[in-house]
Amino acid sequence: MLCQIGDVEIWRILEMNGPFRPAEDLFPNAGPDLHDVLRVHAPGQLCEETGRLILPVQGFLLKTPTHVILVDACVGNDKTVAFPDWNMRSDMRFMAALTAAGVNPADVDYVLCTHLHVDHIGWNTRLENGKWVPTFPNARYLMPAADDAFFSAEPYDHYAESVLPVVEAGQAEFVTSDHRLGDHVTLLPTPGHTPGHVSILIQSGGVEAVITGDALHSSAQCHCPDWHFKFDMDADQAVTSRRFLLATAAEHNHTVLGSHFTLPSIGRVKAEGSAFRWTSLM
Repeated sequence: MLCQIGDVEIWRILEMNGPFRPAEDLFPNAGPDLHDVLRVHAPGQLCEETGRLILPVQGFLLKTPTHVILVDACVGNDKTVAFPDWNMRSDMRFMAALTAAGVNPADVDYVLCTHLHVDHIGWNTRLENGKWVPTFPNARYLMPAADDAFFSAEPYDHYAESVLPVVEAGQAEFVTSDHRLGDHVTLLPTPGHTPGHVSILIQSGGVEAVITGDALHSSAQCHCPDWHFKFDMDADQAVTSRRFLLATAAEHNHTVLGSHFTLPSIGRVKAEGSAFRWTSLM
């Protein structure tokens, strides 16, 4: 177990952790001191040999008193992805992490996607006898309605492989950005990375945590929240959402789970001038 928030257990479901793309490509407006800032404010995230950003791909399993909820479903196996390291994978690490958490696919009540990018929806489905079927047969899949409206208009491979089969199986529910799931989980609107992107607020026993999704991709963006990320669809809106999320987390002393932060990806933020300071909890 990664941590416990009141009565809610949070487990890390890690699929991979390795160099992704050059840091300069991913943070195009960061400036010439990018590497130095990463070394100080995101230690271990810069691969010194290649200059690439080490990017964990992970989901989080929430065990509440009433539900088992998977937040984000990573890349998946057999998926058509433009990045070679993610394309046509055949690795069962994700499923092994579920097993280690004491959960099998039939136990999951909800799959909650922060957004519909390929590395957050892949294990929504699996390939069975040449057909994509929902991986979690008893789950309702909650996905941002604004993202579905955008991606379904011109569906790419990742939508056809990882979203449409869930819709056709009758397991999809497209929700607004303020949706509440049970007594412990609420969506927080953080658009910009995608039109409907949400972060996840967990509340139990007077304690709160937040899962960032792709509102941030590095703890260095706490120190530099104005850094754009290459795949933010609306970079300026993403900055506004990032600042909102960080300010909220600092004000309420949230435990913060950074979906793509350097492992262990758990910490807190404090306001520091016009920016924020990240402190790891492990």
